[in-house]
Amino acid sequence: MNNTLTQIRSHPRSVQLLMVNQFTINLGFYMLMPYLAAHLSGTLGLAGWLVGLVLGVRNFSQQGMFLAGGALADRFGYKPLIVTGCLLRTAGFAALGLVDSLPALLAASAATGLAGALFNPAVRAYLATDAGERRVEAFALFNVFYQAGILLGPLAGMALTGVGFRITCLTAAGIFALLSLVQIRSLPARRGAGTEDAGPGAEGLRAQWRGILANRPFLLFSAAMTGSYVLSFQVYLALPLEVRRLGGDGTFGTAAVAALFAVSGLSTILFQTKVTAWCKARREPGRALGRGLLTMGAAFVPLLLATAVPVPAGGPGLWLLAAVPPCLAALLLALGTMIAYPFEMDTIVRLSGGRLVATHYGLYNTICGIGITLGNLLTGAALDAARAAGAAALPWLALLALGLACAAALHGLHRTGRLAAPAAPPERPGPSMAKGTTAWR
Repeated sequence: MNNTLTQIRSHPRSVQLLMVNQFTINLGFYMLMPYLAAHLSGTLGLAGWLVGLVLGVRNFSQQGMFLAGGALADRFGYKPLIVTGCLLRTAGFAALGLVDSLPALLAASAATGLAGALFNPAVRAYLATDAGERRVEAFALFNVFYQAGILLGPLAGMALTGVGFRITCLTAAGIFALLSLVQIRSLPARRGAGTEDAGPGAEGLRAQWRGILANRPFLLFSAAMTGSYVLSFQVYLALPLEVRRLGGDGTFGTAAVAALFAVSGLSTILFQTKVTAWCKARREPGRALGRGLLTMGAAFVPLLLATAVPVPAGGPGLWLLAAVPPCLAALLLALGTMIAYPFEMDTIVRLSGGRLVATHYGLYNTICGIGITLGNLLTGAALDAARAAGAAALPWLALLALGLACAAALHGLHRTGRLAAPAAPPERPGPSMAKGTTAWR
């Protein structure tokens, strides 16, 4: 822990502030969102499909606007988008606790999603810019703060929601309001490179996007990495369902699901910087990414092996079978993410050539968001098919295969040199250069 604190202090003040910002963003978000569905269906009495609509609008407004948010950050600077996103989420969270009509709830939900689309690409691009050559190390620390917010947010939300959901919403809104003020006062203005050659207005934006969509290595990398998000999301989908399938919905099932999240978050907080330092010293970025995806695919091997064990009727044997394989899977998923994430964020910057970095992050998030949606639909279908056919191994085999396929894709991209930074374009001849000389070597 002392080593982690030393590393944090060694970065510029802006990078330190961005890390604290991300912790606070996740703290406020996860303080509220896990309990929103229960408020909508219980306190407000909305039908299940309406609850799904409200939650879906938030997700759609965020995933659908990531590209626009990234492009706006490159165009107008990172700080305005970060502050605007936090102010918008302040309003959205406050409204979720104060309104009860469906149109108002949909508007508030859309606002919270749009807020994430505005500040997420900007934060990552800002961090990459100010961290410079220490991007990998900075993103490792960033992931520590990110996971700490995810870990502590639900605990704070549980305590506040016990008093009243409105208190939770207003507290989360207050956190974002305070965060907005801190950023207005303390976060230096920063702009990304790459917008100076584009024309003004919509034509300029379209020209930028066409250039990014023509970046084939970046698109291939994004598609390959989508699998990592599908796999890591199973901590929230397939693993809790498996725990409850065997352990039930009672106290044991609830405690075992909580253990999944604790294993994932605590392991990242404790070991992220050590894992990154080890990988950076011994692995090229492309190879580290492949190892990370391979580890994430292997996370489902304990669950696959557990399907060969007869399910005990009850007692400690059933509890162990219900809790240990999913917790091992959560630990391996966290380890795979620790290996891959810092190099993943760094690779996006390298493939962008250091230009329009926020726009690249925005498109990357959009591609991965679409992949998560499709992947979760297929995972859910595999879980249903496994129950119907009595083939418990089916979903774990599918997820293992996905991890292996993505690891192989990343290995191929690395081996063919497509994960390297693009060659710098030749400089334009300046007035002082002699005719016939070259501007680069």
